[in-house]
Amino acid sequence: MENQIELTKKKQEDMDALKSQHIQQMEAIAGLSAEDAKNQLIDSMREEARTQAMIQIKDIVDEAKLTASKEAKKVVIQTIQRTATESAIENTVSIFNIENDEIKGRVIGREGRNIRALEAATGIEIIVDDTPEAIILSGFDPVRREIARLALHRLVTDGRIHPARIEEVVAKTKKQIEDEIVEIGERTVIDLGIHGLHPELIRMVGRMRYRSSYGQNLLQHSREVANFCATMAAELGLNVKMAKRAGLLHDIGKVPDDNPELPHAILGMQLAEKYKEHPEVCNAIGAHHDEVEMTSMISPIIQACDAISGARPGARREVVESYIRRLKELESLALSYPGVEKTFAIQAGRELRVVVESERISDAAAEILAADISNRIQTEMTYPGQIKVTVIRETRSVSYAK
Repeated sequence: MENQIELTKKKQEDMDALKSQHIQQMEAIAGLSAEDAKNQLIDSMREEARTQAMIQIKDIVDEAKLTASKEAKKVVIQTIQRTATESAIENTVSIFNIENDEIKGRVIGREGRNIRALEAATGIEIIVDDTPEAIILSGFDPVRREIARLALHRLVTDGRIHPARIEEVVAKTKKQIEDEIVEIGERTVIDLGIHGLHPELIRMVGRMRYRSSYGQNLLQHSREVANFCATMAAELGLNVKMAKRAGLLHDIGKVPDDNPELPHAILGMQLAEKYKEHPEVCNAIGAHHDEVEMTSMISPIIQACDAISGARPGARREVVESYIRRLKELESLALSYPGVEKTFAIQAGRELRVVVESERISDAAAEILAADISNRIQTEMTYPGQIKVTVIRETRSVSYAK
């Protein structure tokens, strides 16, 4: 047994010697030590593994980009398809329907006094022509048109139509429209499930009903954007309520008539901050036209949804917007003069009526004012044809018999 063990050990030693001799011969042929050869092999394997890893990473990144693009398109398409919208846009004319053409004579009044009083009180051009059973109310401001329509409806229903009654009804109708604006705002936020909105912001949402953006009704546009944002936020796993809130308020800066020098996105952001809205909502409002840097995921969603709503075929008409802008500039130009009480651009912008305060502007000054306004329009504005400037100065003497 011991002989066998010794024999085995001897054979093992011989094998080791042969192996060592073989390695020495290989080293002599290759000019490398076994350790160097091993290190070279390791380095070679490591480099190969790195190359394969980089190829795999590149494939993963490319696949991720492709998938991300597909997923983004999928979210946008689903958002658009899930929101049914109307393509109709508003224009600058309202039709007031009447039962018979006899009423037209009463609306015009003796020598046109009623129709003149109605136009002066509302700033809307009232066209009574051969159109059967209809009176046309023409004006670029939807709020004025609605006041004129409701006032005319009250007057015709009541039957008493004369200048004093017209002024009384128009004043009441203006108050009614203000109440209606608040009601529209409240109804909108309830429909969208938005809670805790400041009353002033609710009133501004209501006023959107009477504003337009490139011919697209602003309230309809904002509701669309709110619904788009909610859908997109749900698809991406974000805060749906906050996205919907930001979507509704994103164009709130278009409602106020003051601060015209500020972009509407910045003005909207300032209003939202003033009424204690969430910082993410404020940033989304301010960043939807890239005026400020985006700081949350909701901001790019608002920007995308705003573009989706505005880019729908038939949603907007830029010609109407430029026309309305020109009429507003006409009125603003005349209002800049001291003593001017009201201004109305009528006849599709071919006539500008300027109502002045009789205590501050005399008859002679009224003529000079008309010439000054005409000269400024000529030098500062671009317009087709000619514009007639009419300065109206009215003196009233009131006395009471006791």
